[in-house]
Amino acid sequence: MTIEELLSAYPRLWHMAMDGSWPSIEKHGLLSTSALLDLYGYSGEKRRVIEAQHRSDSIQIAADGLPGAVVRDQKPMSDSALEKCLLDGLTPEDWYRTLNKKCFFWLSRKRLQRLLGARAYRADPQIVLTIDTASLVRANEKNVLLCPYNSGSTIMKPVKRGKGTFLTVSDYDYASWKKLRGKEDAVAELVITSGVTDIRDHVLAVHRVHEEKAALLWRSPSASGDEGPYSIA
Repeated sequence: MTIEELLSAYPRLWHMAMDGSWPSIEKHGLLSTSALLDLYGYSGEKRRVIEAQHRSDSIQIAADGLPGAVVRDQKPMSDSALEKCLLDGLTPEDWYRTLNKKCFFWLSRKRLQRLLGARAYRADPQIVLTIDTASLVRANEKNVLLCPYNSGSTIMKPVKRGKGTFLTVSDYDYASWKKLRGKEDAVAELVITSGVTDIRDHVLAVHRVHEEKAALLWRSPSASGDEGPYSIA
């Protein structure tokens, strides 16, 4: 796949964050779990239980001089399912550490809406960032990876995954996945390692979503047209 194909096929990206997180994201950036733990000074066993094992529930973290933050749960995964689908000798701990080093973006509203409507999340308000793909990718071109499925889910029939799951744009076989699934589902996730400290420069709109209703919290002066978690009919 080329960068031009990526930008043409997916002009917008979406990220779902915890309710109330936008002020911190705006100030510190959109950080991976590992980068967030770095910022909050977590180390040792206190860090390991968040970063290297399954989180059945969201976990609150705190540090002097910083606002309280929440690390989201990993309910769509389980150790037992991962043990059946991991390749390359990886363990569940390896996979949790891999995912926790990355910041994830959806490339289709359909996948975003599926997550918003999931049983684990639909009862609670969520923050959704709508992002300009070209702006984000151009600024992070050497650090962008793609994945053909939800790497953080082992529900139903878990897909095999390993060291080759996340691919650079140039190594991603877009043509084959597009033929198999269609354009919308040819790429499931866009990933940036560690995170994006200048995410505000790439965000077009921020909405608070609850019960399929989206309230606008912030909008970029450069935003235009249909920006948000739900398409305008």
